[in-house]
Amino acid sequence: MNAVELLRVDTRELVTYTSLSTYRNCRKKYFWRYVEQLVPLERDDALGLGSLIHVCLKLWHETGDLNAVLQLIDIETAERATKDWQRKYRLLARAMMAGYATRYPKEEFEVLALEAPFCGEIHNPETGAVSRTFLMGGKYDGLVRLADPVYLLEHKTASDIGSGYLERLWTDFQVALYLKYVREVLGIEISGVLYNIIGKPNLFQAKGETEEEYRVRYAELCQRNRNGKSSAKRQLPESDEDYERRLCEKMSDLTMYHREVLLFSESRIQEIEAEVWDLTQNLLVSRRTGRWYQNTSFCFHWNKPCCYYPLCKSGGSELVKSEFYRHEPPHQELREEPEQGE
Repeated sequence: MNAVELLRVDTRELVTYTSLSTYRNCRKKYFWRYVEQLVPLERDDALGLGSLIHVCLKLWHETGDLNAVLQLIDIETAERATKDWQRKYRLLARAMMAGYATRYPKEEFEVLALEAPFCGEIHNPETGAVSRTFLMGGKYDGLVRLADPVYLLEHKTASDIGSGYLERLWTDFQVALYLKYVREVLGIEISGVLYNIIGKPNLFQAKGETEEEYRVRYAELCQRNRNGKSSAKRQLPESDEDYERRLCEKMSDLTMYHREVLLFSESRIQEIEAEVWDLTQNLLVSRRTGRWYQNTSFCFHWNKPCCYYPLCKSGGSELVKSEFYRHEPPHQELREEPEQGE
């Protein structure tokens, strides 16, 4: 029985890395997403870009066809409602994938699996007893063979691939958790994780200036000149072609790509097992008591309001719910069979 079939028949509640890390960071956020099953009407553009690159990398590793990847980007971004998102992230994704295809025309590893779901048992680390309430699930980016050892493949996009970013990789709770469960579910030895990191160029498309802005600037320049004149021209918006060309030039820099092999000790894997068990036991307490404490340290954790901040601020107002959120069951991507040919 594969992971999707098991999830359909198992009556236990599914937890994932995302849900457990949400609960660990802020129980109130967990409540809004996984108990009330609410999601914001407006999607996070930055998260949308990461998901898009993951889909593109899957297609690239399956086919090696860059034209197909670029067509996929056009199709995926055309479904976005906002033109700003289409302009920014369509061109950004095209440049990133074109640069990636040039950097890695032939992969150094053998692909064994891509975007594969898994589910496994949660054990009490002291007694070995299996949780009767929860089941762990997830979907890993890939499984690859590098030389002889097998590694999990983990895709990352980052604005800065510096030493600080690389030093933080060993703290990656998600990948350590996936490593534990995938090797248990598949029953194979997995040596570690191969991080495949792609840089995100911090370049912005020039907006140009309005006619009014040009007039003001022109007048100021004329006042500075003795003859009262200026040859300044209006700054026009940067064309999509010119912007994409600049992005591609940036992505031709080899420092925009990095691969890192990371090994996790058995003690780290055991810590993950214990932490998962403790989190699920705390989750049972929250469900029984109805206590979903808000961690105010995470309200502006990424220098912007949490997507559920309006709900918390309004005390769970029904009007706020209806105006800014919609219902969506969690973990649907793990319960759906992949389309034929995927």
